[in-house]
Amino acid sequence: MTKLQDQQFILAQLIRVTAKEARYLERTAERLRSLDIDVLWVDSLENNDEYSEMLDAFVSRYGRLQDTLGDKLLPAILRASLEKTGSQLDNLLRAEKLGWIESTQSWVELRELRNRLVHEYIESADDLLDALHQALQGVHILVETQLHFAAYARKLSLI
Repeated sequence: MTKLQDQQFILAQLIRVTAKEARYLERTAERLRSLDIDVLWVDSLENNDEYSEMLDAFVSRYGRLQDTLGDKLLPAILRASLEKTGSQLDNLLRAEKLGWIESTQSWVELRELRNRLVHEYIESADDLLDALHQALQGVHILVETQLHFAAYARKLSLI
């Protein structure tokens, strides 16, 4: 395989993986949105395996999609596009400039939110509730980003 073929293979694989991750995240987010999530719901997690496992799945899928998009797919698309890659922040700024994402700031906030979901899980029901509601609202940003990356790669025949 040539270097270009290697890049195309990896890019195609990452697009398939992130599409699947996005579908799983959306399904879990929809299940959570159908519930009446309030402080009592959060407090019940300790004794409700179904809800705590659903929350764990959401947090895991949210973080996994964000990681795969930001840490793997974005740099791969930049390299395939002959763009310079750098830190994740540099890559996000470049993606914003190229119109692939709406806002680097939104992405940074989503990353901070992911960290809050993981760490606030045990600490504070109110903080977890707030982070969960924000994350559910932010799912569309991750899903739209995956769709934009995939469309861009197809448009330029990178895959």
